[in-house]
Order: sequence, then structure tokens, then C-alpha cells
Amino acid sequence: MSTNPATILDLPKPAWADEEVAMLYDMATRFLEAEIAPRYEEFEKAEIFDRESWKKAGENGLLCASIPEEYGGSGGTFAHESAIIEAISHVGVDGFGIALHNSIVAPYILHYGSEEQKKKWLPKMATGELIGAIAMTEPGAGSDLQGVKTRAEKDGNHYRISGSKTFITNGQLANLIIVVTKTDPSAGAKGTSLIVVETDEVEGFERGRNLDKVGLKSNDTSELFFNDVRVPTSNLLGSEEGQGFIQLMQQLPQERLQIGTTAIAACEKALALTIDYVKERKAFGKSILEFQNTQFKLAELKTEATIGRVFYNDCVARHINGGLDPVTASMAKYWLSDLQGKIMDECLQLHGGYGYMNEYPIARMWRDARVQRIYGGTNEIMKLLIARSL
Repeated sequence: MSTNPATILDLPKPAWADEEVAMLYDMATRFLEAEIAPRYEEFEKAEIFDRESWKKAGENGLLCASIPEEYGGSGGTFAHESAIIEAISHVGVDGFGIALHNSIVAPYILHYGSEEQKKKWLPKMATGELIGAIAMTEPGAGSDLQGVKTRAEKDGNHYRISGSKTFITNGQLANLIIVVTKTDPSAGAKGTSLIVVETDEVEGFERGRNLDKVGLKSNDTSELFFNDVRVPTSNLLGSEEGQGFIQLMQQLPQERLQIGTTAIAACEKALALTIDYVKERKAFGKSILEFQNTQFKLAELKTEATIGRVFYNDCVARHINGGLDPVTASMAKYWLSDLQGKIMDECLQLHGGYGYMNEYPIARMWRDARVQRIYGGTNEIMKLLIARSL
């Protein structure tokens, strides 16, 4: 019987992981095992999911779990989003891009959208009819969002958006994209605005190639081009221009915590897989687990993963109560993603040569983990943010 990643660390459940959250985790796990896992290799080879999987996820309550019911969501909190993200990692289908859609894109609309915008877009995001993306990164602007060059110029009751974006998660499938633009390039960060583009309703929008990544192959990641794209001024998020940078800063803690969710859940999955493997694999007449080196390595990794899980659980509790500050979120993002990289590497090593073979899940998990230290703000940027609090 295989080890359950959800129980590998033998920790008591935090208060936020109540019965409702546990039921959602179980339901998400069953759905992902039945509907997504059997086709995951197909999506990895195609380097993209299909829209039908998104719609099925919506039908099963896995989209917009933390959005109020009045806007088509399930009325939960980040605890519910965490349950879904953890299920994705525990099942081993990390390329399914619903976490960004759920806990990054939708909250921007919920927190900053007008009542009309929320009623127009959120119910369709909850069903999977609209797939969300946020276009921040540009060829010349990554972690430094103040360097964004994409421009939105007012033209009557419309904006004309011009510029290019890159490394955009869900970029091939997304048909609702929040674009980070400059509405006043002379004002620096204060000239930044967030504008929603419904790609099916505009001209001048182009998708570039689906980028050839090292890992997370099934998660489409693209270049996007805005060639004088006209959208109504009513698509601005917020009551006035120039609020974009503040909006980004307010929402980045949740984005960074979400990266931590993936990291700790992946650590648990890797440990479960590796413990099962070293129990079965024999060398010199005994199981790999019987060697002291294996025992010491796994003891170290389980200890660090336990520390990571306790820290993560505390961050979620603080976030749900409105008290997760940007510095602590940066700590969670950097430390947990670093830990993920370490655990993947050590677990692959314990698999020996088989760990380097794609037929073993640890190989894909090792590749998929690498981007965690880059996106959402590089870990070096996280350390800068933390250092400012000293």
C-alpha cells in the first residue's frame, strides 16, 4: 500500500483545515485521480491542457472556491484554495493551472472590480468558460514591475493597449487577462494600472508561441502581444487610474503563499514516493531503507518538511485572519521553494538511476520544482524584501 502524502508528516490538523476543507481536499483528490491523472501524460506531451478539463473542474467546484456564492463561487477562504492546490500536488498533476486562475486572477476582480465587473466575469471564471491569466512580466521587466513598458492610452471611452508580455501562465488558453500597463509612463509606479482584456472580444491581440520550458510542461506558458488593442475604459480595475502598483503589492502576499502551498505539498509527495521506493528497492541483499545513510537522509528531510509545514500552516492561519504581512509571505515563498528544490534533489538521488528516468514521478517533480524559486518574484528579491524589515 502506498504512503499517503497527506499524512506523511504525522502532524495534527490546523484549525483552518476543518471538516469542510478536508471534504473539499478529498473531493478534489478523487476528481483529479479520475479525470486528470489518466490523461496527464497526454497533456504533458501536448504542453497544454484542454478546455474540457477546465469545465469539468468548474462543474466539480474546483474553480473560484474562495469567491462568494453571489458571484458564482463556493464562498470559501484561502483554506479551501489550499486544499485544492495540495490535492493537485499530492496527485501529481502540478501543470493544471487552476491555482493561478483561482487564487491570483479571480481575487483581483473580487477586491478591485466594480459590481458590474464582478457579476460579469466571476461566474464565468467559476464555470471555466473564462480562463484567467495575469500579464505582468515583459521581455525587459520581470521581478521589477516598475519597469513595465506596456502602455494604455485613453481614446474616448476606450483604452488602446500596446506592448508585449512573456512567461504568462495559462497564456495559450486564457481568454480573460489582467494586463499590467502604464497609463502614465511619467509617473513611475504611480502610473501603473490594471486593465482586463477579454481576448475573444478584441482585435489586435496575438498569442505568441507556447514556450518550451524545462518543467511544468502541461501548463501552457506564452508570449502575448497587444497591438493597439481597444478595450472599454470600464475594464479598468479600481476607481481610477494609477492604482495598479498598490493593487499588485496588496495581492502578492497571497500569490507568494500559494507558491508555498505547492512547495510543501510537493515535498510531502516526494517523501511519500521515496519512502515507498526505498522500502521496495534492494541492494546488497537488503532494502535501501535499511542503510543508515538512507535513514539519516530521510530523517533530515522529514524534519525539515515538518518545520516547513508548521510554518506554512501558521501563514495560512494568519492570512485568513488578515494578518499575513508581505515580509512573512516572502519568507514562506523563498524558504519553502528552496526546501522543495532540496527535497526533490535528495529524493531523486535516493532513487538512483531510476530517479533520472521520466517514467518515475520524481524525475518530473524535480524538473517542475525549479521554477518555484523564480516566479512570483525571484528568491533573491524575496531576501531583499525581508532585509528591508531588519
